[in-house]
Amino acid sequence: MTAVDSRIQTDRATKAREALEQAVACREPISLEEVVSEAALQTRVDKKFLLTPQQLTALSERLGEKFKIMQIDGLRTFRYESVYFDTEDFDQYRAHRQGRRRRYKVRSRTYADTGLSMFEIKTKGLRGATVKHRIQQDLHRAGELTEDNLQFLESVLESEYGQQVPELQPVLDSSYTRATFVNPIDSERLTCDVELEYANSKTRINGPDLIVVETKSADGRGASDRALAELGIREVSMSKYCIGVALLNPHLPANRWSRLLQQNFVPDPTLR
Repeated sequence: MTAVDSRIQTDRATKAREALEQAVACREPISLEEVVSEAALQTRVDKKFLLTPQQLTALSERLGEKFKIMQIDGLRTFRYESVYFDTEDFDQYRAHRQGRRRRYKVRSRTYADTGLSMFEIKTKGLRGATVKHRIQQDLHRAGELTEDNLQFLESVLESEYGQQVPELQPVLDSSYTRATFVNPIDSERLTCDVELEYANSKTRINGPDLIVVETKSADGRGASDRALAELGIREVSMSKYCIGVALLNPHLPANRWSRLLQQNFVPDPTLR
């Protein structure tokens, strides 16, 4: 997919990136191998929050020393590039908008700074927990539904939901810069995403100068969740995938995220 048109000014604000770089600069590092072995959290409770740069700074101060920063080859922030797949009618987007129990996301994710590429399916487990299923894929075929990817998807949907694989196509490119805070003692993670970009074959849209924070813990009541609550920062109903689809496809219903879109993602509210 290649974006060829722009609806939002392409000059990027940098306050969110600057706040993130400052927040990760002095923390003790933790390697990817340690994260995978101690805090992989393939089954977890996810919560999302939308923070200003000032709120991120305050959150970082509250997290204390128990949270380390994932570091790979000296880097602490990384560019993530994803391609999401859905049906022609956006069935999975609609399933998420309606809050259906049996819903899933299918994506190809590439870690641009390390060259690692994964094919992933995210499903909903017991009590709404997120379950991530993933296999490594050829970097040069990232964004394709290869035979191996389709076989893996087929096995996941059959085992999780007893469903067959629908006809899928790439519908959204998404990229952002991420830093990952890790609490290895409690197997808890907190990711911070800045510089969001969404694109399809016709349009490219830049996200706001804010930080998308996602807590990932075993029960949804980790130290980072408590720190956010103490700061008075409330959880938001937000999926980066669904926000991107809604922005790029204004004909689709998006009432579940209308307020969030109007306040933070669309400069002109009359667009929605």
